[in-house]
Amino acid sequence: MKTSTERIPVLVTKVQKQQLTAKAKAAGLSTGEFLRRAGENYSASEDQDLKEGLLDQVVKITAKTEQAIDDALAFVAASEHRLMELDAKAKKPI
Repeated sequence: MKTSTERIPVLVTKVQKQQLTAKAKAAGLSTGEFLRRAGENYSASEDQDLKEGLLDQVVKITAKTEQAIDDALAFVAASEHRLMELDAKAKKPI
């Protein structure tokens, strides 16, 4: 393993530092090593793939939801029509 000689100053909040330090400790790593490994393993394309998959799911769920709403509105309209017919029949003189 090569000796690290370069620094990358990174500003974080107190809470972020606590979280990163805790995660590093849980992994049995120094905070620096934890951050190096996280940076080396990060892949923007993997994140993009996950976002695209999530977006696909949102689109599918939205389409299903819109269809369910349309079905419910059609049912309500049909029910209102039936009620109006029954009301009209009830008001007709015998």
